[in-house]
Amino acid sequence: MTVYALAQVKITDAEAYTAYTAKTPGVVAAFGGKFLVRGGDVGVIEGDAPVEGVRFVLLEFPSKERFDEFYNSADYQEILPIRLENSEGKVWLFEGYEG
Repeated sequence: MTVYALAQVKITDAEAYTAYTAKTPGVVAAFGGKFLVRGGDVGVIEGDAPVEGVRFVLLEFPSKERFDEFYNSADYQEILPIRLENSEGKVWLFEGYEG
């Protein structure tokens, strides 16, 4: 079943964070994942606007197993500290709809 990882990120050091964003596309793709959203403008339809400076990232993976392989891989674990040290955020994992 397809899964989606949604990250809400506030970058605290943009210059240092670029080392993370430069490497993530290749690592994500190596595990069958792809970016569906990577920053960009947010339009508010209902509710409150996101906090100033927050960006959203939405990734799609073919299965939870592939996401777990990605997240726990040596390649991702090598760059994860860059994100953690230069941003604040939350990440959620959702199962896709198979209707």
